[in-house]
Amino acid sequence: MEVRKVDVAIIGAGTAGLGAYRAAKAHTDSVVMIEGGPYGTTCARVGCMPSKLLIAAAETAHHARDTAPFGVNVSGEVTVDGRAVMDRVRRERDRFVSFVIESVDGIPDTDKLRGYARFADANTLIVDEEIRVEADKIVIASGSRPTYPAFFEAAGDRLVINDDVFEWETLPESVALFGPGVIGLELGQALHRLGVRLRIFGVGGALGPLQDPTIRDYAEQAFNDELYVDPDATVESIERDGDSVIITFIERGTGERLTERFDYLLAATGRRPNIDGLDIEAAHLTLDARGVPVYNRHTLQCRNDQDSPSHVFIAGDVNHELPLLHEASDEGRIAGDNAGRYPDVRAGHRRTPLGVVFSDPQIATVGMSYPQLEARYGDCECFAVGEVSFEGQGRSRVMRMNKGLMHVYAEQGSGLFLGAEIFGPRAEHLGHLLAWAHQQRLTVSEMLEMPFYHPVVEEGLRTALRDLNAKLQLGPAIVERCMECGPGD
Repeated sequence: MEVRKVDVAIIGAGTAGLGAYRAAKAHTDSVVMIEGGPYGTTCARVGCMPSKLLIAAAETAHHARDTAPFGVNVSGEVTVDGRAVMDRVRRERDRFVSFVIESVDGIPDTDKLRGYARFADANTLIVDEEIRVEADKIVIASGSRPTYPAFFEAAGDRLVINDDVFEWETLPESVALFGPGVIGLELGQALHRLGVRLRIFGVGGALGPLQDPTIRDYAEQAFNDELYVDPDATVESIERDGDSVIITFIERGTGERLTERFDYLLAATGRRPNIDGLDIEAAHLTLDARGVPVYNRHTLQCRNDQDSPSHVFIAGDVNHELPLLHEASDEGRIAGDNAGRYPDVRAGHRRTPLGVVFSDPQIATVGMSYPQLEARYGDCECFAVGEVSFEGQGRSRVMRMNKGLMHVYAEQGSGLFLGAEIFGPRAEHLGHLLAWAHQQRLTVSEMLEMPFYHPVVEEGLRTALRDLNAKLQLGPAIVERCMECGPGD
């Protein structure tokens, strides 16, 4: 068996792995990146970019059907050429992937190994049973993959995951989609607007990333004004019949038992970390209940089974914390930098949490979530909530995008802005403004001193901030009263 000795070995060549490689190379030339799957990140191949291409086509069709209220009449029926839609999705997807592959091609061949790695011991990786890599430090950046309950397998080869959607040559007639999370909402609404007959089923009531109960309830009703979404569905059976999947379920709202036939069952029920193939137990790391290494989120350093800091680091989707491209990029950089400089491990800069769902209306989450606020501040009313409805907001009404609700949160006493949850127009942009304000640790009064043009959707944000500011009790006495809940930090 061939033996390679290196300072740093990186498992995975996705967004986190590439970030780790570049950061580690700043400290040592002895780095190898190991990848068993295709090059090209999850984002480019099956995630962010192809999904947005599908959504762009869906939005075009939707707006073309919605011109009459503006006094604009388009003669003839709006039709969707499924083959043309999917051809553009695949062509543009391949273009984005090619950029990633081009960057990987620029990495010296001596720094790359093709094959699947597993741990033989804490410092040794076996790649495809052919190469033994002995590494002083290791970064795990092996990513994640879709997962679904076993009973979905009753659908046979009519069961697909979101990765499969982007390989379709044309659009199907009907889809039963399970999982109203971020991926499910985006793909489900897009397919619906492109003419696919579709129902979305969930379990437990979750809807996208929404955790503020008022926002979540508003969003559920808004989505159901357009398409069928049941976040807490009762599905009695899944059967395969010929080229179809038969679903028996209790219909949301009516309580009626229905049996319907679909071309596909699309599972968008989450992702699982690619840990199970690594023989992770041989690395002698402390593992959590999911089998994922326990790690410090500021340094990405794992802990060994003696509960001491390890020479192993973990970054990206595989750690199952924040499966977002910008987070994977940051984590890869931090993990690679610390692996390269080990044992001089340093806390890396973590940005304000920011999430966006490209549904319509869009969803954005910023900073602390509602459950985190409740857990931190309890029932002592030491945080306040400001609200705005977009239904009457000027610019939103002008564009006929006046559907949505926003909550913004701040700390009593200090007025420190803590976070927000948005379901509304242009949420991707509002979310960025609020994330910048949160990262700069601005107070609500400082945010209100910023310029707001007229007429823009951002004026809705100003309305929410004014509402929040009016509910704040400021001053040292309030801060002292709320200290036991946890001061802003």
